Formats: sequence, C-alpha cells, structure tokens
Amino acid sequence: MSHGKFVTSINCMDGRTQEPVINWAKKKFGADYVDMINEPGPDLVLLTEDQKFLEYTLKKIRISTEKHGSKKLIIVGHHDCAGNPVSKKRHIELVKKSTEVAKSHLKDIDVFGIYINEKWEVEEL
Repeated sequence: MSHGKFVTSINCMDGRTQEPVINWAKKKFGADYVDMINEPGPDLVLLTEDQKFLEYTLKKIRISTEKHGSKKLIIVGHHDCAGNPVSKKRHIELVKKSTEVAKSHLKDIDVFGIYINEKWEVEEL
C-alpha cells in the first residue's frame, strides 16, 4: 500500500480539467493524490457497449483501489468536451448514468459525479 490518501477519477484527456478535479478532490476528500484514468468523453467511458474496454477500465479502477487504497471514484463531465460534444444537461445525465454503472460494478467504493462548467469550476452532482 502506498503512502498518502488516494482517490480515483475517470477524467477527460483535456488538460483544462486536470487541476479543477485534483483541487476539488483534495479539498472535498482530503486526498493527497488523484489517480487519473483519462479518456476523451469521460462520461461515456462506463456506458460503452465494448465489453473489453469496460473491463479494461474497471481493471484500472481496481488497480487504484487495491494497490493505492482508493475508496472514492469521481466521474467527470465537462464544458466544451471535444470527445463528447453535447449540452450541459446531457453531460449531467450521462455522468449520473455512469455513476450508477460504476456502483453496480464496484461495491466497496463511493462514487461521485461532477460537472466542470465554463468557468472550469466543479459542480458536484
């Protein structure tokens, strides 16, 4: 087990989202580190019909939970997402659906959904 408190995030590859998520997680959960699983359109990652991709994503989450002791997963949707260019309302719907999928696969961790708005501020869902 590594030293420090970890949380896990399914975040976008978009560099604008990294610091807001890290800063929010540190403040909200007292985290020292945030293990980032970065993909374009992060609110779609767990909603994929590609079972191999889903299992690979869940494997990454489990590495964070089992090796780093993370007990929290953050799923991110954000303004101006090139990987999933939809409205704020649709991002929020997808983040909420993704959190439900995560909860069905990952029984021992708390799952949180957030939306990063046009000011690059975190809105907890």
